Amino acid sequence: MPEHLIVETRDRVGLLRINRPQRMNALNDALAREICDALFANDANPDIGCNVITGNDKAFAAGADIGVMAEWSYARVYGDDYITKDWEGIRRVRKPVIAAVAGYALGGGCELAMACDILIAADTAKFGQPEVTIGTMPGFGGTQRLPRAAGKAKAMEWCLTGRMIDADEAERAGLVARVVPAADLETEALAVAADAGVTVESSDGFELGRLDGFMVDPSRRTLRYYVVSRFGDWGMKLGLVPFVPGCLDAEHGVLRLLNRVTAQPLG
Repeated sequence: MPEHLIVETRDRVGLLRINRPQRMNALNDALAREICDALFANDANPDIGCNVITGNDKAFAAGADIGVMAEWSYARVYGDDYITKDWEGIRRVRKPVIAAVAGYALGGGCELAMACDILIAADTAKFGQPEVTIGTMPGFGGTQRLPRAAGKAKAMEWCLTGRMIDADEAERAGLVARVVPAADLETEALAVAADAGVTVESSDGFELGRLDGFMVDPSRRTLRYYVVSRFGDWGMKLGLVPFVPGCLDAEHGVLRLLNRVTAQPLG
């Protein structure tokens, strides 16, 4: 039974609802595995033709759960094959996956939405790749998918400034397929999913979507090594300090981080 994911079936559509409201639906490895397991199960189910991934009104997914990352080392992240091992299973799903985004889709949340085949946004949606503000860059395909969707100029600006954009700007840039009223988001996404599922069953056209993985692969792995290497850099660790669970202020966060990394009491 998934801990952070609500899985439902609506007619011939699999509906996956990210459910970590206390963490603004932040993504971690366990949640990534739950999402992929549910998608693979739907792939094997002949009664399901399409999938929809959504969150809640406040957040689709407000990024990776970076509060736990401050104490991670380069060796641990590299050894665990972070992101590659658990997060990229979505690229092997054969049936269409639709992202229905309301509220925040930031960092890894924005990348998860871009990894889907169709992105439908509520008028309340906010997108962004703010990784630069903690000393790193997007590592889940964002540096490849974003310029392909919105162009180099927009992608460079968003990744290098961390600026957040609203749903209308995202639609104008080509990042999302359509913008709908927040109250209608789920209904609209399910309707698109119902149509997409029927179309896939009657044609081979969906194989075009699988080109996504082929086109992303060459530069993705190089960038992934860069992101992993940042876990050995104290500049990034200090950028993560405000997100350390229980942090009262910057000084307290630094002391907690040093205590965890060195395993020695420092104050």
